[in-house]
Amino acid sequence: MEYKDYYQILGVDRKASEAAIKRTYRKLARELHPDVNPGDEAAESRFKDINEAYQVLGDPEKRLKYDRLGSSWNRWQKAGHDPGGYDWSQWHSPGRTQVDLSDLDDLLGGGMGGFSSFFDTLFGGGAAGARRARPQSRPTRGRDIEQPIEISLEEAHSGTMRILDRDGARMQAKIPPGASTGTRVRLAGQGAPNAAGVPGDLYLKISVKPHPRIHRKGDDLHVETPVDLFTAILGGEASVETVEGTVQLKIPAGTQSGQVFRLRGKGMPNLRQKASFGDLYAKVLLQIPQELSDKEKELFQELAALRKR
Repeated sequence: MEYKDYYQILGVDRKASEAAIKRTYRKLARELHPDVNPGDEAAESRFKDINEAYQVLGDPEKRLKYDRLGSSWNRWQKAGHDPGGYDWSQWHSPGRTQVDLSDLDDLLGGGMGGFSSFFDTLFGGGAAGARRARPQSRPTRGRDIEQPIEISLEEAHSGTMRILDRDGARMQAKIPPGASTGTRVRLAGQGAPNAAGVPGDLYLKISVKPHPRIHRKGDDLHVETPVDLFTAILGGEASVETVEGTVQLKIPAGTQSGQVFRLRGKGMPNLRQKASFGDLYAKVLLQIPQELSDKEKELFQELAALRKR
């Protein structure tokens, strides 16, 4: 049977305090849990290893016994003996240890696997005892709550904050840039508590109010841009509305009504990739002059006559 170095598995010093061991274990458990790494067999195997290590190092009595075994094992190796000839029977625990896994269940919601023969030999019972000790009927945490939040397109672009009142307690909720209608923002531990006082999570369900002039499609934005007849014919500049203010768009001579210009990077930020932005598409809306003076009409008539020649 192979000796397992639980300190090395958890990545903690042999003199680490109980609090430091627990802190390291909880961090690793969150990172390696199968729900976070679906289909990753390496992560699942590592998750089982760190859980087994914590069941020993997180219990003062088991840790003391394990440390005594480690000293004996090291002396055996330094003496040059064959590792395969080590007498494990002197450390064998004939009883079936009831292992309390409620800490991991509260943290991650279950997902335990069996322990190794090394653990079973030292402490007896292993996974079977662990499964019996876990209270199956007890919910691991409280109920999740969903709360609707409405934001403007400008707030969705830049990100925003909301002050929430939960049972008389005020909290700040950060809504990230790029949020869209249907985005859910998770506030861990802010849901309803269970009978043991362990809370679920609060989810903010985002709804983005329609903008009166700018329309969103994914990360891209679309806007109609008025362009006067003379600028469309001769060329020039037109003001384009964006969520960050107006920008000037160069209009080439001979621009047609309905023509679309793309402004790169002037759309919405990507919710997942903060440095990535969509584009803004400006559709030309040709403005025909009205209430012409007699002189203007005369000039347009002359222009029309010239075009017919």
